[in-house]
Amino acid sequence: MFDQIEILFAWRLAAAVLLGALVGLERSIAGKHAGMRTYALVSLGSCLFVVVGTLASYQLSVFVGINPLQIASSVVIGIGFIGSGLAIMRGNSQMELTTASGVWVVAGVGMACGFGLYLLAAVTSILSILVFAVFSRGERLIRVRWGNRDQ
Repeated sequence: MFDQIEILFAWRLAAAVLLGALVGLERSIAGKHAGMRTYALVSLGSCLFVVVGTLASYQLSVFVGINPLQIASSVVIGIGFIGSGLAIMRGNSQMELTTASGVWVVAGVGMACGFGLYLLAAVTSILSILVFAVFSRGERLIRVRWGNRDQ
């Protein structure tokens, strides 16, 4: 059903979430606006864009003159503007930064679907939902125990 390379890249997505969350954990403890969820989503989105670009380049290498990385880079830039506008228009609260990060990741999910990388899109979607649902509770508990309680 899925080829082994796509399964390998799905594991890379999971590693990106965990490592991004680990870095964000310190930011959460310090009471910064961007915490575990934001860092996890940015790491996940970055990984997905690289994976999609890599796999799409391989898939379309038989067509001369087609460069899917140009398409991917344009999407990344455009969604970055949308996300920054969302964060600026609504203030700099953690929720809005996380929402902007989520929008950015979902752009990668759409790109993955567009290139036919359905397993990667599905894994990224599931990981994103877990980041939104589980890490929020975890951040609150960590702040209460070790960090800034005002956030």
